Amino acid sequence: MEDYLKHTYSDLIVEMDSPLLWVTLNRPQYSNSFSDQMIMDLCRLLREADWDDDVRVIILTGAGKNFCAGGDVKAMEEKTGMFAGDPEELRRRYTKGIQQIPITIESLHTPIIAMVNGAAIGAGCDLACMCDIRIGCRHSRFGETFAKLALVPGDGGAFFLQRVVGFAKAMELSLTGRIVTAEEALALGLLNTLVEEASLKEETEKIAQMISGNSPVAVSMIKKAIRQARTAEISGHLDLVAAFQGITQRTADHFEGVRALKEKRTPHFKGQ
Repeated sequence: MEDYLKHTYSDLIVEMDSPLLWVTLNRPQYSNSFSDQMIMDLCRLLREADWDDDVRVIILTGAGKNFCAGGDVKAMEEKTGMFAGDPEELRRRYTKGIQQIPITIESLHTPIIAMVNGAAIGAGCDLACMCDIRIGCRHSRFGETFAKLALVPGDGGAFFLQRVVGFAKAMELSLTGRIVTAEEALALGLLNTLVEEASLKEETEKIAQMISGNSPVAVSMIKKAIRQARTAEISGHLDLVAAFQGITQRTADHFEGVRALKEKRTPHFKGQ
């Protein structure tokens, strides 16, 4: 067992069900809003799990009734924690604190799924948008609510939201700060899949197992290629995927996949 699995986290619950790693934001009394400790532990955990060959998919969710309420309003009011200090200190706290979450998630080779079990508000909405796939139930809610508090999405929401729902809709949701229901979230692409509450974990696990059943080498490179394509020129993107294809076509997993197809059986990929 890896060291990060033995560590005690105050604001996270970490459960390994190989090849899936379940990470639960665990501040239900505060609607799973971020604390400095949660941010630090989440970034460290994700980086270490990304190096663990036994982890093929990471699933992120929230304890209790909410996914993540974003910033802690009480801390905002009291000017404590990540909200302490003068404007320059606040700027530094953002760059060294909550902005490390998108930097960490963008660096991951391992697919990450947000199981949105309830409200994803403010930075919680942005956290869901940073993930590769979002699965929710009728209790799922999304809100880019920074304008309601006279704030801006300082965690990277302006970058991620428009890449999920498009420029025009991201502008509308950000400027109005309105709450989006689960049904609208599905229509907008904020949710990939909408399922019954009772089957949320089961359906999330089903999708995660489908991903984990594929070659981790190919999955990692596909993920990187899709993310890189968001901002790349076509020539640069084609150069990248040509290199990736050259690598994958000489892996043992590729030849296992070819054999399995010919033999009409399920392939057994080893990440080699």
